[in-house]
Order: sequence, then C-alpha cells, then structure tokens
Amino acid sequence: MSTVPTLPGITSKMIDIARLKTHALFSGPDNGKPVLFIHGNASSSTYWEEMMLKLPSGFRGIAPDLRGYGDTEDKLIDATRGMGDWIDDLLAFLDALRIDKFHVIGHSMGGTIVFGLVAAAAERVLSATAVDPGSPYGFGGCKGVDGKPCYDDFAGSGGGIVNPEFPKLMAKGDRSSDNPQASPRVVMNSFYWKPPFKPAREEDLLTSLMTEKVGDQKYPGDFVPSTNWPNVAPGKFGPINALSPKYVGDSVDKFIAASPKPPMLWVRGDSDMIVSDASFFDMGNLGKLGFVPGWPGDDIYPPQPMVSQTRHILDEYKAKGGSYEEVVITDTGHSPFIEKPDEVMTAFKKVLK
Repeated sequence: MSTVPTLPGITSKMIDIARLKTHALFSGPDNGKPVLFIHGNASSSTYWEEMMLKLPSGFRGIAPDLRGYGDTEDKLIDATRGMGDWIDDLLAFLDALRIDKFHVIGHSMGGTIVFGLVAAAAERVLSATAVDPGSPYGFGGCKGVDGKPCYDDFAGSGGGIVNPEFPKLMAKGDRSSDNPQASPRVVMNSFYWKPPFKPAREEDLLTSLMTEKVGDQKYPGDFVPSTNWPNVAPGKFGPINALSPKYVGDSVDKFIAASPKPPMLWVRGDSDMIVSDASFFDMGNLGKLGFVPGWPGDDIYPPQPMVSQTRHILDEYKAKGGSYEEVVITDTGHSPFIEKPDEVMTAFKKVLK
C-alpha cells in the first residue's frame, strides 16, 4: 500500500475519513498508548519508521502522510488557513481511529504543526515534542524574537522563495546528483543531516522526499509579485504559503494561552542549517551573505532568528504555567532522530512517562 518499502514491524493502511483518504504507518499494539508522528516538508511518514520501532512497549506509533504528501489522497492545501487544513485533517484522522488523547512528536514543518495542534486542541495532547521545528511564527518574512513582519505583505515568505529547479526535479523523480543546488539527493544529503553522514535507508528516504505533490497550487505553491525585497510575496495555496507568517496568524498567542498546558520537549541538532538563526533557506540570511542581490540591510530585513523565536515563545509558555525542556543533540543537522535516534529516543521517553 505504501509507495516506499516499510521496515519489518511497520504496517501501512489507508484510513477513509470524511476530509480525505489518509495513508498512515503503524507500529506497536492496537491498544497501546497512541503516539502521533508528524513528518516535515519534502518527506513523508517513512522518515519516522525507525523511531516508531524504538517506542517503549505499550505504545502505538501512528504516522500519517499529511495532505500534499506521501500516499494520502491528493487534495489542495488552502494556505490562507495557515496550518488549519493539516490540523483539522489530523484531528479528524484521530477521531476516525477513536483516539481522544495522544502524545505527539513533529519534525521541521511537522514541529510547527505541533505548536498549532496544542493551540487548537490542548485538552487532547498528553505531551508535545518538536524536533528542529520551524519557528511558530512561520518561515521567512519576519524578524526579532517577537516575529514582527519585515513588510506588510510578508515579502520573502511563501511559495516564491523556493528554488524552482528543486520541485521540477522532484516531479521528474530525479535521483542523480547532477545539479549541486537543486538535485533532491544533494539537498537531502547536504541539509537534512550533517555531512558526511548518510543514512542506511538513503534510497527509501529519497523516494519519500519525492512523494510530495508538486504543482503551481501544490509544492511549492503560488506567489505574487511584490515591490518589497526580494520581490515575491505569499500566494494562497500549498505548504510553503501555509507556513508564511502572513497566515499563521494568532496561533502563537493561542499556543501560549493553551489550557491545559501539555509538557513540551524541544529537540534540535546543533548544526541545523535549515532551521537556524542564520538559515541557508531564509532570504534575510541569503541576502546578507550576498547570494540574493538588493538586500535592504539588517534594519529592514535581518536573518530570521528562528531558534531564538522558538525559545522566546516557549519561555512565554512556561511563564504562563507550562513547562518545556530543550535538548541539543551534538554533531547532527536537521534530522537528529535519523542521525542519532537512540539519543533522541532517550529524551523522548522522559515525556512519554
């Protein structure tokens, strides 16, 4: 059923829910305590398999392919709802499985969704773990620890900031290393983990990366011209627009005000170049480094302090009665749960208790 071969101990199922047919991977006993795994952009549930198999006995791993990814039914993402489509899909999916309360762990984009899930349904979340999450304010177009927009139209975020060659090569299923800037294999091995690390399942993870649905209204999504640097602003469809600060809206305030407040775990690699205070995927940093001409300077468009923003928001959450722990995994990049799964599971087991 899954496009990508699964490891022994992992089962693949299609779950028919009203919103969309959802493909998911499962591990552990059907009556185990549920742990929801949320994957990131340009990946799928496949990325979580090893961690799912490392869960303590008595836990059930559940990893759906999000809308726009993997083997889940191909339906458009309404980016003007921010993370709303994904959150509604996930809650309906859990309802279909008759799961009320659950632990949740999300990676990258999935980590941002974890913050949104707590904001939307805190009473159902037993614990929440974000692994190298994008900033809860969204990706691109904002500055300072309080996430202030660089421009009113949030220029520099959304579908227009993606290198157009990358989704083109994804759509072709290109498995080469011919394009040093855009080959999916090169991007994965350069940024998903810290070189020279390469995972044992490199081929399966590359296949998973390329299951993302590509198109003008899919990945990376549409965009509109802007008079503000770097001259593109968010459109209305697709995952990268959904993660724009333009549409993430008041989810940060709702997260900080969540009641009850599930315990939070924040895990990150110390060498992450995707989510960082100097990200190689952020227009502010690329402009400052001279890769994108016309950069207007630090006062107007500094690098987005993604890690500092996340810490600021978690400190606010703690000040309002919540709790969190930050765990930094040394010598890892954007996916420490693939690079050093045992270390990440050691931290994760503490919140599962």
